[in-house]
Amino acid sequence: MALSIAEAAAACGLSADTLRYYERDGLLVRPVGRSASGHRRYTDSDLGWIEMVTRLRATGMPIRDVRRYAALVRAGDGNEVARLELLQAHRERVLADLAEVTAHLAAIDHKIDLYAGRLVDSAELTA
Repeated sequence: MALSIAEAAAACGLSADTLRYYERDGLLVRPVGRSASGHRRYTDSDLGWIEMVTRLRATGMPIRDVRRYAALVRAGDGNEVARLELLQAHRERVLADLAEVTAHLAAIDHKIDLYAGRLVDSAELTA
């Protein structure tokens, strides 16, 4: 099954412009197929890769690193160590970001508990 760019964009939750950008900027593993009329046709494999690119970007991987990762995958077997190192370094950054956000959330939860406690105390005094 192959999808048009509009269908692929909808399936991925991205815009057609974003898909064109990914293709133009070397973020895809292989060129997107074309119909006889020249329109892009996205396969399940293309969508799976686009989902991975989207996840890497959503977790803060810089475009240059996504481009490098795609180039390594395109190059084929023999560079798995480089791929692993790239992903492990990104994982460490994501874990550090997650720890920081978790600490921020804990501070927010603490303030919520303080205000909720004050409201309960205030309600008990007026009852």
